[in-house]
Parts: sequence; structure tokens; C-alpha cells
Amino acid sequence: MADEILFVAVGILAFGIGAQVLAKRLEVPSVLFLIVIGVLAGPEGLSFVTPETFGNGLSAIVGLSVAIIIFDGAFHLRREKLALAPRAIFRLTTVGALLTFLGTGVAVRYFLGTSWGLAFLIGALLVATGPTVITPILEVITVREHVTSALEAEGIVNDVTAAILAIVIFETVVVGDSPALVPPAFLQRLAAGIGIGIVVAGIVRYLLVSVDQPAGSAPQIARLVTVTGAIVSFGLAESVFPETGVAAAATAGIVLGNVDIPHRASVLEFNRDLTLIVLSFVFISLAALIDFDSLFGLGTGGIAVVVAVTLFIRPILVAFSTTDRRFSREERLFLSFVGPRGIVPASVATLFALELEAAGQFEASQTLAGTVFLVIFITVVIQAGFARQIAEYFQVIPMRTIIVGGGRIGRALATRLEKRGENVVLVDRDPEVVTRLQEAGFAAAAGNGTDDSALRDAGIDDAKIVVATTADDDTNLLVSQLARTKFDVETVVARVNDPENVDAFETLGVRAIDVSSATAWSIDNEIERPALAHWMTELGEGHDAQEITVTATDLPGSTIAELDAEIPDGCIVAVLAREGETYVPNADTVLEEGDHVTFIGRDDAVRSAVRRFHPHD
Repeated sequence: MADEILFVAVGILAFGIGAQVLAKRLEVPSVLFLIVIGVLAGPEGLSFVTPETFGNGLSAIVGLSVAIIIFDGAFHLRREKLALAPRAIFRLTTVGALLTFLGTGVAVRYFLGTSWGLAFLIGALLVATGPTVITPILEVITVREHVTSALEAEGIVNDVTAAILAIVIFETVVVGDSPALVPPAFLQRLAAGIGIGIVVAGIVRYLLVSVDQPAGSAPQIARLVTVTGAIVSFGLAESVFPETGVAAAATAGIVLGNVDIPHRASVLEFNRDLTLIVLSFVFISLAALIDFDSLFGLGTGGIAVVVAVTLFIRPILVAFSTTDRRFSREERLFLSFVGPRGIVPASVATLFALELEAAGQFEASQTLAGTVFLVIFITVVIQAGFARQIAEYFQVIPMRTIIVGGGRIGRALATRLEKRGENVVLVDRDPEVVTRLQEAGFAAAAGNGTDDSALRDAGIDDAKIVVATTADDDTNLLVSQLARTKFDVETVVARVNDPENVDAFETLGVRAIDVSSATAWSIDNEIERPALAHWMTELGEGHDAQEITVTATDLPGSTIAELDAEIPDGCIVAVLAREGETYVPNADTVLEEGDHVTFIGRDDAVRSAVRRFHPHD
């Protein structure tokens, strides 16, 4: 028996890691491959994995795996990320979670004819999206930071909410028939989980900061202590109240992610690698338990529940939660159609279904497991599996800006661009520089910018801008040449340290920034036009200047005066460029398709004007 379990476990891990590698190569979320492998390996396929394979031990394995995954996701939720979309995150995790809970419960009740208790138990479970499905999506597609923050925070917090609310409803309503006890029991368990998570996080930080370790082993000790803290917080909370471990693990992760601890980059890398391993194992193991008879047994009622959850409830809660101006219409639509359910509802539903079956409630057990797994299966296959296509359709993937050179100039430029919401990747050949950049929150990759494979790894195939900022003109020239001739990048800009080399860059069609001339120009601006110079220096601090190409088909043919209503207050058309000529337009200037227009003003007004005049790439 032990040999059989070992063989199955090794097989699951091998196929799971293979799926991760394939997903990276094809840029498809790995959960799509994992759920397909699980179904093929389960009783509905080859029977390689069956409910009897791991027996009662599966719940413990899944629990510890979930603790690691949730801890890793929470560890990434730093204050600065949460501050990118605080209102949306708050609404998604409060009113949004409530809408999902109530809406799903009502849908299950009326489409499947269950009792209200079972309906709201299923509604509670399906509140969760979770890092088990969100993290693989964000591994292969890039969206703007405020969208990423909203998805990650919603997944972490709502996993906690779903697990605790479900166990409370199961114990007080489905089994105990005491709905009045739900609110206090929920708050009691939530408080216990949060409290244990804070205490364990405090102990872990003390051990990391206060206990001296040999220099060579310090990063390893930091990794082991941190992941042990995640597991201990989960285990302690579960020993106090069932299904509160996710709250403790999430709390410990958020706390440790937002305090100073040594070797953070090493801990982050270790957590992510460990997460990929346990995610592969647990997703395949649970997918193997999908019983298609119970799914098909739901009939059209089950499909109606899926439609209600994905096409009605989700868009409504997203529309309510993302009223903030920083979310574009396209980003709201993307969030509306990407909300797959993950491991937490699957694992908890499996546990409850077994308990209901043991109590003789076979129909309730089938309905619970069937509904939850049907929603998981369809949302993972469609919403997670086609997340890239959904993002591309709604045009929410920002084109990359690649900066070669992670020194002072590259870092300062990356900071300014990221403040404007650009998707920036820094490339530097020095691993220590890359580590410092990553610790500062930049997307950075180690590699030689003159090597086409390093540029390709950094995403140059999806780049609209490449900037070479190193102190060596030969390096910058070679980077520029690769970007222009081999990868056909639209805009290439290079730092030129020796003015005599400017012609060599401009021959390639590269925008050459002569360091000497740029410095002289900046000093001249400070002398002759200091107010304008200061305004330009502080771009991103509440105001902005953006140049776009007019792509809106209904605006050409109108004069600037007639377009006044289309330009938000706090924003003006400063410059218009057409056929190589640049000038300040007057009220009678007629706009033409393809004109290059520069807006200046408040950053929110400029963003609105850009979206109106340039809706298409």
C-alpha cells in the first residue's frame, strides 16, 4: 500500500511540474492543465488516483498545501500594492462577498430546489476565488498594478471568508439548525484565526531578526523559519476551530509581508517555488475526485447556477466595486469575466459532502459536491484557461517598456514610468543589482541586454518601447540595433554618453539622448522657465502630460473648439503634430485621424482624455 501511494504521489508531482513548465512555455494558466490531468488521472479516466488512494489523509495534505499557497499570496500583499485600489479591494471583500453569498444562495435554491441551508452553504463556498487560481493567471498575463492588486486581495480575503462562513453555516444551519448563531460564530472564528496569525508572525519575525545565524546559512534559515511559521499558524488555528487555519495563514503572510525581515527576496523565491509544487499536487488530487455523474445529475439547473454566478452576479459586484476612475471600462469587464473558483471551496465541499453522506443525506451530498465542482470546473476551464484571450480581447494587457541598465538612470526612469501605470521590466547583467531592484518592488530580470534570448525572456516580443540606459555606448548601440532590426520595436531610446556617437544611433532610427545636451537643456530650463521645469520634473505627482495618436473614429473633422466638451476639465490640448510639423493648435484647428495630440493637466483628466481620443491600439 505504501509503495502504491508513493508511486501515485511521485506521478502526480511529475505530471504537475510538467504542466507548470508547459504552461509557462505556452503562456496559459497552469490550472487548466492541472484540472485536465486530474480528471484524466481520476476514476472518470485512468483511475490512477481514486478517493481511496490517500484515504482520510487527503484532507490534511490539502489543508497544509492551502496554508502554504495562501501564505505565499498574502506575503505579496504589501501596503503599497493595497493602496493602489483601496476602495475596490474593500468593496470586493465586503459588499462584493455578500452579494456573491446571497446571490449564489438564491440561485441554488430556485434552480436546484434545495433547502435554504444547503443553498447558502454552497453560496458561502463559492464566495472564494483564491490564490490557487489567481496566481497562475497572473503568472502568464500582465495587467496594470491596480487590477492585479484587486484580484490578489479579493482572492486572499474571500478565501478566508468562504472557509469560515461555510463551516459556521454547516454547523449551525445545515447540521445544527440554528441560523441565529451564524454572525457571532463567524466573528469568533475569524478573530481566533487573525489573532493566532498575528502571534505566530510576531514570533517568526523575532527569530529572523534577533537570532544570529552563520552568514552562509542565514538565507536558508530565513526560508525555513518563514514557511514553518505558515504551517504552524494553520495547524494551531485548526486545533482551536476547524477551517480557521486559512485566516491564520493569510494573516501571518500579510503581517510578515509588511514588516522588515532579512533575506526577503530569498524567502519570496522559496515560497513561490514551494507554492508551485504543492499547487500541482493538490489541484490534480482534488480534480481527480470530480464525479461527473453528480455534475450531470444537476441537469439544466446546474448550468443555470453557473450562468447566474459568472454572467450576472460577478459582473454586478465588479461594477459596484470598481467605480474608482482608475479602473477603465475594459478593466471592469476583464474583472467581470475572470473570477474562477479554486482549491478552498473544493476541499471544504469534499469534507462536507462526506459528512452529509455519513449522516444519510445522500441527495444533499451529491448536490453540494456536484454544484461546487461544476462551478470550479467550468470557471477554471473557461475563465482561467482563456484568461489571456479575455485580457487581449478587452485590451487590458499593457505593452511592455524594457529598460536595459538597472543603474541610477534606469531606476529613476522606471519609477517615473510606473507612476504613470506603464508595464516596466528592467534588465541588468549584475545579479546583485537585479536583487536590489526586485527588493524595491521593480520587475527586474538578470541578463545581458545585448543577448537576444535575454531580451526575449524579458518580453521584448510584447514591448512597445526599449530604452538603453547603460554607461557604455557600444552596449546601448547593440541593444538598440537588436530592438530595431530583429524585434521591430516601435520606439527605441538610448542614452548617448559621447556626443560624437549620436549620428550612429540616429542612423538606426533610434531616439538618441545626448547626456551632455540633456543636462545643458535642463539647466537652461531651470534658469529661463523654472515653473515649467518644476512642473515637468514632478509629472506623476497629481498631473501628467501624455502624447497619443487619435484613433477615435468619430472625432476627426471637428475643430478644437467643437471638441471642448470631449476634453475633461483640468486638461488642455497643448501640442498637435501632423506630417512632421508640430504646433500649438487654435480653436479653429480641425482634428484629423492619425494626428498626434499632447494633453497636459491633472492626471485623472489626462487619462480620461487619452481614453476618449485613443480608444484603440
